[in-house]
Amino acid sequence: MTESVNLITALITPFTQDDQIDYPALDRLTDKLFNEGTQGFVIGGTTGESPTLTEEERFALYDHFAAYVAGRGPVIANVGTNNTAESVAQARRASQIPGVTAVLAVTPYYNKPDQAGMIAHFTAIADASAVPVMLYNIPGRSSVALTNESVLTLADHPNINAVKQVTSIDDLATLVAQAPAGFDVYTGEDSQTLAAKSVGCAGTISVASHLFGNEMQALFAALEAGDVALAGQYQRYLTPRMNVLFSHPSPTPVKAVLAQAGLIENQVRLPLLPLTAAQTAEVQAVLNHEGAVA
Repeated sequence: MTESVNLITALITPFTQDDQIDYPALDRLTDKLFNEGTQGFVIGGTTGESPTLTEEERFALYDHFAAYVAGRGPVIANVGTNNTAESVAQARRASQIPGVTAVLAVTPYYNKPDQAGMIAHFTAIADASAVPVMLYNIPGRSSVALTNESVLTLADHPNINAVKQVTSIDDLATLVAQAPAGFDVYTGEDSQTLAAKSVGCAGTISVASHLFGNEMQALFAALEAGDVALAGQYQRYLTPRMNVLFSHPSPTPVKAVLAQAGLIENQVRLPLLPLTAAQTAEVQAVLNHEGAVA
């Protein structure tokens, strides 16, 4: 990453009504997001329903997407599993795709390794990848967490250059203060956007940016200009809207809203179910609630 990349969208994977990847919808959405402040993408991550993508689909998606982005911003391909050998193989393959600029790997879920095991896991991935590795530390989903000390140990690896951290502001601040130069700390929690940037994080890896990229960039611009009060107004406006996008299993709320706008089909893969009309109306009520930023 670079300092100028402050808003990365964790991109959905659109599906057609017959459950195939909807590449035309993906392309239209990608252009829309670039026009609304997104500067880079995580592709094939949790928001992209990676557990339900076959290996063939995943790499076809990466090939297509990297070619379509065509250098307009970072493309971070998800390669993380709880099987080190599989993650290494995926990292080796994904990192050879022209236009893939980094790979993302999550802490190994379910088998619950200790810190030494996780350090060995990420080291093996980084050793195999031809592009830099972004760590993904999200204990709420994986049930295990890298400690700050382990993240900092891994940050010394020459091919690990960033972390998507979904823990506390205290952790973010510690990592920013102690990480080596060139190692970027991103929050993966939309509602932490202002606080994370205030403590020195590079930015946010976001789901809400599917809908609110312009407002998130305006928040960053206000903070950069020293107008903390305006940045706070943006965050207060955004927080309930960000939170409602996680009121049902993600990415079902954001997909429902994008479908209502005619951008995609309201299709997810089991075990997720699309939002009902009533659930979508509840989400839209929060998104459309009266209130101006400033």
